[in-house]
Amino acid sequence: MHFKYNKKILALIVAAMFIGFFGCKGEKMKMSKVTYKSIKDVPAATWEKLAKKKIYFAHQSVGFNIMEGIQDVVDENPEIKLHIVETADESDFKAGLIAHSRIGKNLHPDTKINEFVTFINRGIGKKADAAALKFCYVDINAKTDVNKLFSDYDHAIAQLKKKYPDMIIIHFTDPLTVTKTTWKTWLKKLFRKKNIWEYDDNIKRNEYNELLRKKYEGREPILDIAEIESTYPDGTRCTFEKEGKTYYAMVPEYSIDGGHLNNLGRKKVAEQFLILLARLSS
Repeated sequence: MHFKYNKKILALIVAAMFIGFFGCKGEKMKMSKVTYKSIKDVPAATWEKLAKKKIYFAHQSVGFNIMEGIQDVVDENPEIKLHIVETADESDFKAGLIAHSRIGKNLHPDTKINEFVTFINRGIGKKADAAALKFCYVDINAKTDVNKLFSDYDHAIAQLKKKYPDMIIIHFTDPLTVTKTTWKTWLKKLFRKKNIWEYDDNIKRNEYNELLRKKYEGREPILDIAEIESTYPDGTRCTFEKEGKTYYAMVPEYSIDGGHLNNLGRKKVAEQFLILLARLSS
């Protein structure tokens, strides 16, 4: 009896290892497919309107990926003529442009909130038509108090909107990473371990994003970068499960290192950012 029991456990472990090695990069969830508008659907007249707007985008490394993606899109679509400048100097906001700059310190999202407020109050708030602050995936991890972080962000944004009512704030969900499901992860799931470090960071990002969507969706503009990153080209979603709940993860084919965007990923995000900006400008 003892021998049979050990054989059963061994079989489960082998099965978990097999699944971990050959099916470990996220699953396509069977759900309603996500569809996105195409750059080609935006009229030339709308791009002309956007070219006259003053936009400020504060970010870190994934933000640079997005800006590279915007340049890719502009290069491929000659009807889109945008002035893109890396700056947070309010004196540069004299004519239409998409301005962007590095902000704060990674791992310390509070520094990004504070510096964003500083830059807006320094003069950008009186000149920009729209502004956005994007956190990096490293800013939210398993230890993050996402309720406090969102509360701090929401409070700061509310103060800016009150002070600069003519400036639109665009909200960004937090970027995701590729879920690194290994054979060890499957063993943890098999034996119902609560702490699965391979999942916990992305779970916190999912939780923060839900808070942001709940507050702003349908009321204020959101670029749901997490949704874009987790949506395969066929419209299905990249997901993982823990304790019976489904979470989203980055599609591996969109990343160079599990977190930053490659050429395909950055273009997908950039297209939707531009389409959102075009819609707001019209």
